[in-house]
Amino acid sequence: MTVLGRCFCGQAAFSVSAMPLTARICWCRDCQYLGGGTGLASLAFPSAALAVRGALSWFRSTADSGNVMERGFCPACGTPLFSKTDARPHLIFIRAGALDDLELMAPEMTIWTSSAPSWARIAQDIPRIAGQPKPPEVR
Repeated sequence: MTVLGRCFCGQAAFSVSAMPLTARICWCRDCQYLGGGTGLASLAFPSAALAVRGALSWFRSTADSGNVMERGFCPACGTPLFSKTDARPHLIFIRAGALDDLELMAPEMTIWTSSAPSWARIAQDIPRIAGQPKPPEVR
């Protein structure tokens, strides 16, 4: 199966030749900025399975976990698409909203709940992690 997605304007598109390893909603402060104030839903894939068409811009920053993160986005419309870190080069996280199929995988956990605002609605039927969980294993 091939997973497809794109940015809002369509100038950056991608395909992934693997199924997701996990899906998470993150409430770290960085993701709140990127998500416009909400938690950010992302799916993890093996990075080697990703192919990108079109230009991307990358922004480097240090996350609350201490990892140096790179976040890829469309330079034309600004859509956040990817995040990656040198600490886990075998993984790429893709923003759920960029996927063509939003039903591909439901979130399996909510992370960085300790950073969520009091009004956040965090699902009670999946695990809630206060900080950074262990990375998913590539299968």
